[in-house]
Amino acid sequence: MFTGIVEELGEVVDKDDLGDSARLTIRGPVVTADAGHGDSIAVNGVCLTVVEVLPGGQFTADVMGETLDRSSLGRLTVGSPVNLERAAALGSRLGGHIVQGHVDGTGHILARTPAEHWEVVRIELPAALARYVVEKGSVTVDGISLTVSGLGEDWFEVSLIPTTRELTTLGRAAVGTPVNLEVDVVAKYVERLVLRPAD
Repeated sequence: MFTGIVEELGEVVDKDDLGDSARLTIRGPVVTADAGHGDSIAVNGVCLTVVEVLPGGQFTADVMGETLDRSSLGRLTVGSPVNLERAAALGSRLGGHIVQGHVDGTGHILARTPAEHWEVVRIELPAALARYVVEKGSVTVDGISLTVSGLGEDWFEVSLIPTTRELTTLGRAAVGTPVNLEVDVVAKYVERLVLRPAD
């Protein structure tokens, strides 16, 4: 489990295309400081398992075909910046919201509207996810826990504070950039419980 509070802006240093999967090598000295084989690290909101910790604050992780199909990780290239977060530790503060690192779909950045001290980013909302997104609710965009500040039929907006703009990939992503989306897991469980026939 994660909280959607990005700890570090890392970088892809190598990518091995294995046909139906890929192996990424990512530089992230903060998240690798106490990492070991089998640990979970969210990369742009996707929960990946550490295969090996390498010198220079790097780690490798395998990405299976299912993940490549459902997320934007397949578009990463050497040099791509990535948002990194270690799994939450029990007993620590939950700074964002409950994030599983299981991407529900992708959207594209539709518009960016800068203000004096923040920026509003409009993101495409896939029809299959629209029922889980509510104004003032939480949504995860490329692993970043954000509050929905505006909502339309096929889009939603988030407002970025200067820290988010400076320390995450979303701060520099251009219009048209694909982003990973994870909706609030609580909403999905509630829907399942409501729609499930009584025994």
